[in-house]
Amino acid sequence: MADRKAALNNLASGDIFHAESPNGASLICLVMSVTEATIHARTVTTQKHLEFDRQTGTAKWGDESVPCTVDSVAPLPVDIHNVMLGIDRKFRLEQEPERLKLNDAEKRALLYVDSHYSSNQL
Repeated sequence: MADRKAALNNLASGDIFHAESPNGASLICLVMSVTEATIHARTVTTQKHLEFDRQTGTAKWGDESVPCTVDSVAPLPVDIHNVMLGIDRKFRLEQEPERLKLNDAEKRALLYVDSHYSSNQL
């Protein structure tokens, strides 16, 4: 448990991590800010804002307040991290639905992230 706590405490603004809910929802999250008690994050693709408890790594999301838990904080390779930041920016700022379509690099990055985080669980 000490390793989990240390991993959560090491998260900083700009980091990307993975959380999952009991219903199987996969949440790729970008750290927006960190306080002593809370990790403020936003999901990369759906742009949902979440507040994770920094001790437990848990948060609630959605209209039904579904719980979710940080399950991997494994750093991404720089090129994948940068593509994920681009996806975040696209989904945050783009107004034209046609331009929200993922390009090949974005699709590859999302596939990589899925296997990367499942292979590097807390």
